[in-house]
Amino acid sequence: MKLKYIMIYDELVKTIEDGNVGPGEKLPSESELMDKYKVSRDTIRKSLDLLEENGYIQKAKGKGSFVLDIDKFDFPVSGIVSFKEISKKMGHSFRTIVEHLELTTPNREIKKRLQLGKEDLIWEVIRVREIDGEKIILDKDYFNNEYIKGLTKEICEDSTYEYIEGELGLNINYAKKEIVVEKATEEDKRYLDLKDFDMVVVVKSFTYLSDTSLFQYTESRHRPDKFKFVDFARRKQ
Repeated sequence: MKLKYIMIYDELVKTIEDGNVGPGEKLPSESELMDKYKVSRDTIRKSLDLLEENGYIQKAKGKGSFVLDIDKFDFPVSGIVSFKEISKKMGHSFRTIVEHLELTTPNREIKKRLQLGKEDLIWEVIRVREIDGEKIILDKDYFNNEYIKGLTKEICEDSTYEYIEGELGLNINYAKKEIVVEKATEEDKRYLDLKDFDMVVVVKSFTYLSDTSLFQYTESRHRPDKFKFVDFARRKQ
């Protein structure tokens, strides 16, 4: 038999998925839910925590729980795909805005992440990704200049991976990724349409060429209500 808070969670999920409570609308208060289901506040909070964890609601302190837009864009975790490739599959309008492009000396953190020497240079690229008129991704890319030469604004507006593979003739092979949730920075707030969100989902990627050379480190910062991160896993016997 299911635990009570799971049963309540399932009912609330069905209510949201059936459209009975729409994006931006407020769920009943904790007290109202306690009365409805005849359970303790702790049980209701467990249900709401699970809803928030799975992207159905955003809890605002002192205001209540608000339903999120569950029609999210799929962001593949395991694959190595460019924003241009993802956007074409989505079937939505998209635009890349290059906010910063510079060949520069890396700071200590980026030098460590890219395993660079004292004299090595990097391309620092900051791009805002706009989908259907909303700025919802901030991509901060750092490319090792030893491998990646001649980046331009036009290349970065289109597809750096097309340039790397097509023009430079390099073979992008694999990546290591980690996903974390972080407090939105002033930079996030400046570049993104964050609305009332004060957290972002950050995908940190270390991307390698076929000869195992680490050529790119990326922080891709996403507005939390617009994406679900998908993967396919198979159990090995």
